[in-house]
Amino acid sequence: MSSSINALKKYFQLDSQFTYLNHGSFGACPYPIFNEREKWQKRLEFQPVSFIQDDANELLEKSREALSLYVHCDKDDLVYFPNPSTAMNMVIRSLDLKAGDEVLSSNHEYGAVERTWKFVARKKGFSYKSIDIPLPFDRQDFINRLKERINNKTKIIFLSHITSPTGIIFPIEEVCKLAKEFGIMTIIDGAHAPAQIDLNLNRLGADIYTGACHKWMLCPKGVAFLYASKKYQNILEPLVVSWGWESDNPSHSQFLDYHQYQGTNDISTYLTVPKAISFLNQYNWKDIRDYCHNQIIETRKILIQTVGTEPICNDEDLGQMTSLIVNVNDADTLYRFLKNNNIEVPVFSWNGLSLLRVSFQCYNSMDDIAILDKFLSKFLNGN
Repeated sequence: MSSSINALKKYFQLDSQFTYLNHGSFGACPYPIFNEREKWQKRLEFQPVSFIQDDANELLEKSREALSLYVHCDKDDLVYFPNPSTAMNMVIRSLDLKAGDEVLSSNHEYGAVERTWKFVARKKGFSYKSIDIPLPFDRQDFINRLKERINNKTKIIFLSHITSPTGIIFPIEEVCKLAKEFGIMTIIDGAHAPAQIDLNLNRLGADIYTGACHKWMLCPKGVAFLYASKKYQNILEPLVVSWGWESDNPSHSQFLDYHQYQGTNDISTYLTVPKAISFLNQYNWKDIRDYCHNQIIETRKILIQTVGTEPICNDEDLGQMTSLIVNVNDADTLYRFLKNNNIEVPVFSWNGLSLLRVSFQCYNSMDDIAILDKFLSKFLNGN
């Protein structure tokens, strides 16, 4: 398996002088998918008017159909956005929340989206409640803490599927079932989920879900999706009002009319999604994902010996990312030290801790981990 996976490294354009262990931040796009974007861009520039006015809707529908089969939902419940943060901005700004209402979340959320919630909460007067989820993470404790905080003011539960700071997979299917028992809407930030774990939106049961395609799905930068169950599609207002609002030629879906076309835009990135899914299938990505998961577990065992701290969760709570607590006074100093030694890996302060987060993708090997371990040891030992 390792030899067949290592053969995939040739498809990636990453700087060969760097040990790249940060796929989780922005992903990396292999040549076959990157070239697909260029193909669509050339077609756009060859006949701009025909492409945008005559072809774009049909091409986007085909792309959404391929994505819908991959994430298991209706294609008309999906629309593309340039990134999950933009999609979440549209959703959060659309919600009819008022003073006295509460949104339940956790202290593991992505900072950009958390800021959006707080920004809108300040304008509308509702409360954004962040529940402290301690480390080491325990699934049942997580559910218990969430359930304890639900009350008659709780209108929405907002959580990450896979958390950005810790890489922990939250039990979202169980959360969605719990929310339905109380009649609470669920909004899930799944930026890290597509292609890092199996994703079946029909089974998951979230009301709103956004995922990045440029991370673990290997698309070029600038493509994400928003899923909205039909129950909530008509409450979502366009972030940019354009021709789809009160359209002269409305389609069968207000959701698509409002959000699919928001001014002149290069949709070539959105059109790479079928090629990305084909690439994943061609290389039996489930096997590769399982291999990378096993390697990240092995990575954690090695690095924990070096940093001298305890695991933050169980093995089954991880995909292809893991964070470790490192006992340093200044996380940025360690980050800069590693960066200066050509190691790209995030080190950051989070909830009073310094965390180092490692991603393992198909282009990585345990040689990369050995390099990280060597320089991490050097820093911690003061050499």
